[in-house]
Amino acid sequence: MATERYNPRTSEPRWQKAWEEARLFETKSDDGRPTYYVLEMFPYPSGRIHIGHTRNYTMGDVVARYKRAKGFNVLHPMGWDAFGMPAENAAMQNKVHPKEWTYQNIATMRSQLKMMGLSLDWSREFATCDVDYYHRQQMLFLDFHERGLVARKTSKVNWDPVDQTVLANEQVIDGRGWRSGALVESRELAQWFFKITDYAEDLLEAIDTLDHWPEKVRLMQRNWIGRSEGLSIRWALVEGTAPEGENCLEVYTTRPDTIFGASFMAVAPDHPLAKKAAEGNSALAAFIEECRHMGTSAAVLETAEKVGLDTGIRVRHPFDPEWTLPVYVANFVLMEYGTGAIFGCPSGDQRDLDFANKYGLPVIPVVMPEGADAATFQITEESYSDDGLMINSRFLDGMSNKRAFEEVANRLEKETLDGRPVAGRKVNFRLRDWGVSRQRYWGCPIPMIHCDACGVVPVPKEDLPVKLPDDIDFDKPGNPLDRHPTWRHVKCPKCGGDARRETDTMDTFVDSSWYFARFTSPQADGPVEKDLANRWLPVDQYIGGIEHAILHLLYSRFFVRGMRDTGHLDLAEPFKGLFTQGMVVHETYRAEDGRWLSPAEVRIESEGGERRAIEIATGTPAAIGSLEKMSKSKKNTVSPEDITESFGADTARWFMLSDSPPERDVEWTDEGATGAHRFVQRVWRLVTEAAPAIEGVTPMVVREGGAVVISKPTHKALKAVGEDIERLAFNRAIARIHELVNELQAPFSDLGSADGDTRAAAREAVEILIRLIAPFMPHLAEECWARVGGNSLVAASRWPDYDPKLVVDDTIVLPVQINGRKRGDLTIAREADQAAVEKAVLELDFVQKALDGAAPRKVIVVPQRIVNVVA
Repeated sequence: MATERYNPRTSEPRWQKAWEEARLFETKSDDGRPTYYVLEMFPYPSGRIHIGHTRNYTMGDVVARYKRAKGFNVLHPMGWDAFGMPAENAAMQNKVHPKEWTYQNIATMRSQLKMMGLSLDWSREFATCDVDYYHRQQMLFLDFHERGLVARKTSKVNWDPVDQTVLANEQVIDGRGWRSGALVESRELAQWFFKITDYAEDLLEAIDTLDHWPEKVRLMQRNWIGRSEGLSIRWALVEGTAPEGENCLEVYTTRPDTIFGASFMAVAPDHPLAKKAAEGNSALAAFIEECRHMGTSAAVLETAEKVGLDTGIRVRHPFDPEWTLPVYVANFVLMEYGTGAIFGCPSGDQRDLDFANKYGLPVIPVVMPEGADAATFQITEESYSDDGLMINSRFLDGMSNKRAFEEVANRLEKETLDGRPVAGRKVNFRLRDWGVSRQRYWGCPIPMIHCDACGVVPVPKEDLPVKLPDDIDFDKPGNPLDRHPTWRHVKCPKCGGDARRETDTMDTFVDSSWYFARFTSPQADGPVEKDLANRWLPVDQYIGGIEHAILHLLYSRFFVRGMRDTGHLDLAEPFKGLFTQGMVVHETYRAEDGRWLSPAEVRIESEGGERRAIEIATGTPAAIGSLEKMSKSKKNTVSPEDITESFGADTARWFMLSDSPPERDVEWTDEGATGAHRFVQRVWRLVTEAAPAIEGVTPMVVREGGAVVISKPTHKALKAVGEDIERLAFNRAIARIHELVNELQAPFSDLGSADGDTRAAAREAVEILIRLIAPFMPHLAEECWARVGGNSLVAASRWPDYDPKLVVDDTIVLPVQINGRKRGDLTIAREADQAAVEKAVLELDFVQKALDGAAPRKVIVVPQRIVNVVA
């Protein structure tokens, strides 16, 4: 009799409802079991999710379901990173309020995620735009301010003169605003900052404790923090060339050993010396103005052409007062790094070399590789920045560059200029304080008040929250809060006089820097309930994209330290384990007129081994493009609804985790999804066809006899799959389940006439198989469990224990060497003694051939490791 096909369209909603009614995934904080917190980086509610978004949620769900089955009290929450510019853009384009747009998107995306059968605690759900959430964020801001972790200072920003707003570095494209297309200006504005630099050393040193993080992420964090040990050197300005009142230029360098290779000085366009020099130099003033239209990021400056202008100012070399060098204003020097000034050593820095070659400045080689000839060693088009020996450096010649560093430092520390040492050792960090001011409406209001009499005053905590007004308009560019008729006007909490609210809102990175802590107690009156936060944190397993490896993770690490130092937590690190998953990619398609086409708009045909795409609506050929990350802009997305309608959520979950290691990209193909769905049906057939024979049978482990062919592979798979999930090696776990199903096929083919031991072993094997697939394909697992007479939910059952005697192989394979070189292998019983091993080895054909009738001089057996025959 044919088995009916498994129908996910009816099964999956039924089991999702059963889990919800049982409130199975709601986490009880008073549960006494050991805790386990698994969290995926929460999504931005942009409108709809695609199947690529759900890959990391599925990974987290497998871990959550497995850990629950292993006896842990699991916290697996979900929320929404809901503030940000896209909502404001939608408000302008669609004449809809950002709040309405955001919450509509959340409703849509919530329903999409629920289709995937994720074991999420929806009772803890919040959005960062909820007043309850940003109220507590404002509390934290005030606590940080009171602790001295918040500062207001003037900073350079990217200013869009059309949209009248600050742009992040990523929003400046080729010097223009990403939305308006206007030439961006570099402006100085008063901004609010979190003083992340107060923790620079701690943030750097603690990276060594993050041993469950990918090494590439730890390296990226180290580089971003950028600790360097160097020398701060004051160069005397040549009298008569410097603006009035200026007598020295301070430079920080990590390579003082190359000081005799200096050929120019360069200062940032906004360096005080540059500004003074420009007062009487119109060409220099124009150049500085031109530099203002570049982006402020190091990445932009790195790729831009290196240009500069000679100020006419000159400096004296610290070791030779007769040697003077020109001072340039250069577009590649940032005021925010070091002192905003450098000495250029073209032979040791490619950027400096390009600049020197452009402006005809000297290039003096001062470090050469060991073994090179100082008389002939030259630098022309490529600098030499590695270690080596000093040349052309007077008293430093012949020294290693490390020894030369010390020699220069020791000498200059003893010299004075205007009664102060010429130089001093200094530790510098690339890390800069975190500017959190954004000229946006749709963000968390900064709870500060500006009073002409009292200055800047914090909003009293009892007056929180500072709520965003709903009655705003986006008819004009800029921040609507600036022109609101009433919202910004307030009384000063100190003097009672007229005052103004801060109209800047917080960077959305702030919202995502502590949300994981709020999930531990989302109903708490304060930001967190301290005891619960300490119990759940740090997050045991955090999962998200590599694109967040620096800023989000670094800001979260800062925030936890700030919350610790303001009394909210007792820990330093937010995430114990970190996993960065690969992306889901898909082919791209373009119509003949250049339009992007979605996979649903294309029919793929194959002829003569060649694939071609046809636009369904027009019947015309379409171009098949490269595999790329799923994105709305290129329309190469597949929606969860399309998959669940065709194959079911379990098929999508299985395919996304089976195709490649989770840290690598996976290509979504219809063929791959179809193959995964075939396996779903195969498991269903195996279980349902076995069900009549094992009905009412007590499951049993069989360690010997014919039925061991069922129990042994089952218990080996049970052990291996558990270990693979612990390692997040999901694709390996899935491969083992495939192998188990293959191995059960033959002994299950005639269970109806099998003996009692075989049916008991089969019953146990089916129950284990169902539990093995449950983290990956939870709906199918429940349906199979019900079919074999289970009267509980698999999602609430424990993970079975494997039998240690069944997971050990009866035979082992020993490499066999002859005179120290491997010649072959010996397969032998694991329990064989040394005499049996020696006898079996000497009977091997390749050993007898090598001995050629002679007796071996010695046979060395390393038990269960290797055998070496000495001929």
